[in-house]
Amino acid sequence: MKKQNIKLSNLNNDDGCCGCSSTHTAPNSENKSRIKAYIPAIISFVMLVTGIALDYFEVSFFQDWLRLAWYSIAYIPVGFPVIKEGWNAIKRGDFFTEFFLMTIATVGAFAIGHYEEGVAVMLFYAVGELFQNSAVQKARGNIKALLDVRPNEALVYRGKKYSSVAPEEVTIGEKIQVRVGEKIPLDGILLSNKASVNTAAITGESKPSSLQQGDEVYAGSINLDGVIEIETTKAFNDSSIAKILHLVQNATSRKSKTELFIRKFARVYTPIVVFLAISVTLLPYFLVDDYVFQDWLYRALIFLVISCPCALVVSIPLGYFGGLGAASRNGILFKGASFLDAITKINTVVMDKTGTVTKGVFQIKEIKSYNSSESEMMQYLLAMEAQSTHPIAKALLEYKTESKKFEATDVKEIAGKGLKGIVNNKMVLVGNKALMTTNTIDAAVETETIVETIVMIAIDGKFSGYVTISDELKEDAHQAIKQIRDIGISNIIMLSGDKPSITEKIGRELKLQKAIGGLLPEDKLNEVEALKRIPGTKVAFIGDGINDAPVIAVSDVGIAMGGLGSDVAIETADVIIQTDQPSKIARAIKIGRSTRKIVWQNIALAFGVKLIVLILGAGGIATMWEAVFADVGVTFLAILNAIRLQRMQWS
Repeated sequence: MKKQNIKLSNLNNDDGCCGCSSTHTAPNSENKSRIKAYIPAIISFVMLVTGIALDYFEVSFFQDWLRLAWYSIAYIPVGFPVIKEGWNAIKRGDFFTEFFLMTIATVGAFAIGHYEEGVAVMLFYAVGELFQNSAVQKARGNIKALLDVRPNEALVYRGKKYSSVAPEEVTIGEKIQVRVGEKIPLDGILLSNKASVNTAAITGESKPSSLQQGDEVYAGSINLDGVIEIETTKAFNDSSIAKILHLVQNATSRKSKTELFIRKFARVYTPIVVFLAISVTLLPYFLVDDYVFQDWLYRALIFLVISCPCALVVSIPLGYFGGLGAASRNGILFKGASFLDAITKINTVVMDKTGTVTKGVFQIKEIKSYNSSESEMMQYLLAMEAQSTHPIAKALLEYKTESKKFEATDVKEIAGKGLKGIVNNKMVLVGNKALMTTNTIDAAVETETIVETIVMIAIDGKFSGYVTISDELKEDAHQAIKQIRDIGISNIIMLSGDKPSITEKIGRELKLQKAIGGLLPEDKLNEVEALKRIPGTKVAFIGDGINDAPVIAVSDVGIAMGGLGSDVAIETADVIIQTDQPSKIARAIKIGRSTRKIVWQNIALAFGVKLIVLILGAGGIATMWEAVFADVGVTFLAILNAIRLQRMQWS
């Protein structure tokens, strides 16, 4: 949703997106910019209060042209930006905006001599806009800036040496080198004997991939173990990571952007009020005998002052400000007030698995031993794994044993299968089922049905047991699903790049409607777009990886895990959960619903009171005191209602 804001000093537009860039100003500069934005309103406020005091004490020199000049100067800092926006809108063919109504209402107040009313009304409007902007800027300040996930350089073999060049300059068929911890810059074929890479950015796969010579490698993956060499097979613009970034860009452009209520309201309300005011001025000429133009013009101008939507333009942004603040205190960042509205319409929740409902960290799940105690079997296994740098080995080495540690010798790695070595003068095999089969060792039948990653061990030619490794569910995963159902959303789906068997198992454990694994980013995108084509379906997608960014962008509300989530996912999302707790999803929806409820209460209050006073004003009964109540009084009541959001508690 996009709301056009007036520019008060350095006030930025709230376009419903973060608007952050990779370069940020220093904190002192940002603080100065924020203070500068409030200067026009402060000047107008000081001059208004001073003018009202001079009027109250009937100071002799504060009369006629001096009084008009004083209030006119007070009006300009907050009024000129609104008049300018109204004029620009008229030039674009958009006559009936809130800027136009604010202008004619306040100028009308000046025309009938109520200068202080004109300044006060415009000041309230300006302060409301500043509140709105302050809320969004606060949220933006807590959101990580977008970092370019594309590799910055590629070490390409040219002229009998490796030279650093931009990935875009590397051609197909060239040889590149990737060091430990670096991102692979282009898609290609592995030339080195082996490699261990983290492909989470591309597939969302929770387990690092072990590759052999000749296997495909993808740009954006991270090299985990040793320097490797790759022969490029695609230009950078055709690489996997470039396609993901392209998907993000296109999905963002397809995301619907509707306007906040105040824009829709102004387009209907403003022309009605303007034409009614004209009617109040001119129609009595044909209906009454003692028609006096000045008297009816006076009523029409009072009518315009009463009709000024101050309560709405202040309390609506303030209501959203309260919602944004309440969410922020609960570790939830909305990138704009529009998404507080959008999240209330969600009826389908789709989520990633790894890093969203699971921790994304390997843990020992089960240990099963045969022919020996668990402790003894693990000593043999740990002695072997101590010789490996594989991520799974690191997870196994977290196992604590008080017994004396064994030492392994003559350890050899068998490509794609595991390890072979000597421990306590016994031949030990540690690895997968293929390793056991190759050495004619029969694994336990029960291992056939295990879906998690499994590490088997054989000692002296006998199958001795196994250890299963899995990615743990987050502590609040079950609670999160229950809370989402409790607020009336039953359609909960999981989409993951991880193994289908693991994804389906997690889906059953959480009792989800559907769980689909083995998906690439474009597959996830297709699944969500298919859901969105179902009439009445509004989808929220929750993810954390680069591979989730396209789906986050195209969903009606994109939610990212902000603690360990990728920068692209965080930047693309509409809502950020800072604590990485999936239980905050339901809380975000609750806050959005409460905010919307209070905003609509304020709308009803403002309309109800103003309708009554407008009728009285048109009949010549209402004075400027009633106008003040219909404007300032209702605004005050609406503000009190809006700040209730700051005190609410969400379980």
